[in-house]
Amino acid sequence: MEFWTKHMPRGMFLRSGPGASSLGDPDDRLRLDRYRSLHHLPDADPVPIADFIRYGLWFQEQAVPDVDRRRVTQLANAAQRFRVRLDDGEEFHARRVVVATGIGLFAQRPVHYAELPAALVSHSLDHADLSRFARQRVLVVGAGQSGLESAALLHEAGAAVEVLARARKITWLRQTPAQPTLMSTVRRLLSPIARPHLDIMGPRFISWLIAWPRMFRKMPRALQDYLTARAVRPAGAGWLVPRLAGVPLTTGCSVAAATLTSSQLRLRLSDGSERLVDHVLLCTGYRVDIARYAFLAADLRAVKTCDGYPDLTDGFESSVPGLHFVGTPAANSFGPLCRFVVGTRYAARALTGFVLNRCSNGHTRPIREAETNQSVDWSGSHGA
Repeated sequence: MEFWTKHMPRGMFLRSGPGASSLGDPDDRLRLDRYRSLHHLPDADPVPIADFIRYGLWFQEQAVPDVDRRRVTQLANAAQRFRVRLDDGEEFHARRVVVATGIGLFAQRPVHYAELPAALVSHSLDHADLSRFARQRVLVVGAGQSGLESAALLHEAGAAVEVLARARKITWLRQTPAQPTLMSTVRRLLSPIARPHLDIMGPRFISWLIAWPRMFRKMPRALQDYLTARAVRPAGAGWLVPRLAGVPLTTGCSVAAATLTSSQLRLRLSDGSERLVDHVLLCTGYRVDIARYAFLAADLRAVKTCDGYPDLTDGFESSVPGLHFVGTPAANSFGPLCRFVVGTRYAARALTGFVLNRCSNGHTRPIREAETNQSVDWSGSHGA
């Protein structure tokens, strides 16, 4: 849960509802609703990030209490095995390795901000507390959930904030009415039939197609790309609308140039207008590129990829036998479900079943389980 603790702002809420925010476990004993019941917590919707972090840590204590906190510094091939080196110098071998290190390494920063000081330009993952920008002029770049919720938090902290989006309009997800109507009640009762409980954007038929990752993997690439684009396009939860009242939302526009002016930035926008700001907050998402995994030895970085994503087969196995990837890096092979918390159930079952089947057929025998203790991101999304 390190990514959620250190790289998500305090006061944030999950875009996914409670029903789609449980981590997968074999017997459904460790669901979010059970955690809330055991700890006498309200059934809050949306889910506060602080509650989700505590839930994730509780899940870990119940399911895998003996987590090794050391970090993997190198993973290399070693005669049909993998050599794993830890940050204290210890080395051991494993026949299989599951890389589950989240998206922290993949933050996407537009190139024209690269030469500007970090004090004036930062990515959303750089902050766990946005109150430091109180009384400053901040431009938020990006109109997905991350950008819109960051803007709301900045506004509530006393910053003068503006959201800048390339899209011509902001996409809002439907908000559940505070007082249920007849239509909302019917929709809720029919939802499990008409739409799988995923909290993923898009029409019902798209939700159903995405709900079956194994089927997604066998689809033509053009259809996969279409479904992904519809499911994960930038959008904000409807409950953000009132919190952004008074915040300028500038659409159909981008930053054309940025110039350092004393302790501020002068920005020229694509519509010809200018802004003078104290800080630019980049909510520009994440772009997977497994070559950025510093712990992978050179031979393993040559794993077969497509646009930076590992090309995975059944069991989330890469082109290097015994090397598996889960979470957002698996999304190009198994679909957008892998980006969300709700996708952990399928990933865990599919990978475990694959490994156990290989072991029972005599193909391989695990020696020791190894997992890099890097930033773990169970949702892969938060609007990303």
